Amino acid sequence: MSENVKELKLNKKRKMATEEIVFEVCNAIFLILFAVVTLYPVLNTLAISFNDGNDAVRGGIHLWPRIFSIRSYEEIIFNRPSIRQGLIVTVARTVIGTFTSLAANALLSFILSRKKFLFKSGLSLFWIITMYASAGLIPGLILFRYLHLTSSFMVYIIPGMVSAFNVMVMRTYMAGIPDSLEEAAQLEGAGYMTVFVKIVTPLCTPVYATIALFQAVYHWNSWFDAMLYNRFDPQYTTLQFELRKLLDSVSASTGGQQAGTSATAASVATIVPVTVRAAATIATMAPILALYPFLQRYFVSGLTIGGVKE
Repeated sequence: MSENVKELKLNKKRKMATEEIVFEVCNAIFLILFAVVTLYPVLNTLAISFNDGNDAVRGGIHLWPRIFSIRSYEEIIFNRPSIRQGLIVTVARTVIGTFTSLAANALLSFILSRKKFLFKSGLSLFWIITMYASAGLIPGLILFRYLHLTSSFMVYIIPGMVSAFNVMVMRTYMAGIPDSLEEAAQLEGAGYMTVFVKIVTPLCTPVYATIALFQAVYHWNSWFDAMLYNRFDPQYTTLQFELRKLLDSVSASTGGQQAGTSATAASVATIVPVTVRAAATIATMAPILALYPFLQRYFVSGLTIGGVKE
């Protein structure tokens, strides 16, 4: 009887091992296919951006440029002073905007997460309402003009400093921090600012990194505010706005050449919309791709797990 039981258990273990192997193989195949589908558009765009413009019009480029050329990147980086100025402004607004937004949202979230704060429910409701209702584009433009924010760099920083969504996310995360940590610090004579800087901030590194990445992507990719508020001020232009203008101008010039202008074949071969569009896409995407690996690990784990047991 015991031998039959042992044999049944052994067969069950073998069956489970076989099922696990099948699952691992299927899971690996699925992930590989998913990676290929995800990476192919990026690699294809990269190959087109380094291909000769006239040759790229023929199509058929997949993962490697057929005729290597950096003419599109030269046009974007070296032949356009406005793009260099836009890059400087975009980097500045990304760094300053991300830092100020993170600091403002973190302080507001810390205040709203305190259980002793009397107005936390009313303020939370107020900010939630702003997520669903806004005055609109024209009243906002009039307000910014009245506050002298138009034709200035601060129009990129101040209006987006506080985000109701980010405040709610950070407040929820901070509310999950055990009260024992704050109480222990207060018994040692720590004030609210000390608690925020030395206890809450280190424990909120994952949510800080997430919000910082969201804000950095927003500032880096933003172009509409530059067109709306600083369109006639070249010193405050942004990279995305200049790349958009470049693409529009290249498309218009190429269309004129195809209509019968006197442009030479060599000029057509150097700059065409398909390669400029690809180069602009890579130039826009590269900094965020370089930043993401340093912040990705904070998306997975929370630092408060196992800290204090209530």
